[in-house]
Amino acid sequence: MLNFIRQGAGPPLLLVHGLGGSWRSWTTILPALSESRDVVAVDLPGHGKTPAATDSDTFKGLADSVEAFIVDQGFDGIDIVGSSVGARIVLEMARRGKVGATIALDPGGFWQGWERTYFRSTLLASIRLVRGLESALPTLSGLAVSRSMLLAQLSARPWKLDGVIVATELKSFAATETFDALVRDLATAPEQEGPAAETSRPVVIGWGRQDRLCLPRQSARAMEAFPSARLHWFEKCGHFPMWDQPEETIQLILDETDT
Repeated sequence: MLNFIRQGAGPPLLLVHGLGGSWRSWTTILPALSESRDVVAVDLPGHGKTPAATDSDTFKGLADSVEAFIVDQGFDGIDIVGSSVGARIVLEMARRGKVGATIALDPGGFWQGWERTYFRSTLLASIRLVRGLESALPTLSGLAVSRSMLLAQLSARPWKLDGVIVATELKSFAATETFDALVRDLATAPEQEGPAAETSRPVVIGWGRQDRLCLPRQSARAMEAFPSARLHWFEKCGHFPMWDQPEETIQLILDETDT
């Protein structure tokens, strides 16, 4: 069973965080979404307060756990938003026909060739650095200069981010025991498959123009896999639109999940 928080009122909305994160990854937009949506934000297996399972070091294991959660909670057809690996998971849920409106923010799974090596090597190097600095993360995250160095790959404007939110996220990265195994699995697994299920609900793929982890060129492959989807570009934005463009992210989610 996935740990989750639930707050707000209105049409239900499921949030799925990225690699190394937790439900707290949505802190920048969760209060605003909760004003008009019944928001459910989960911790994936091995993340946050959800224990690791036997297969939670693979993408398939994570995706299967989200599908089981949707079924167990009676959330079939729920609108869903994901970030990074979570964005790939929500696309997989759309492919399996389990969800309603789907918003995937900078999804993984569309890298090819050298991009796979780049993804694996840069993330594994970054997590080693974060673990080595773990005790100093609150201090480093509070300084614009060191925050910019730590988040150069993930944010287009790291100096503008809230230091407390950054420290919380980086400490979550360091604490995720399955992080390395998941990176290796994601880097070597087959490319994300396109839709098998028909849906009348919108599928939106959002991408930051300055994403240095899931490179913007990969958006073309995502659109080839999901040809009925709409591509939304976030300007002046890195890998996490809810960090760099929170207001635009909120509006996109509310517009696309308006029932």
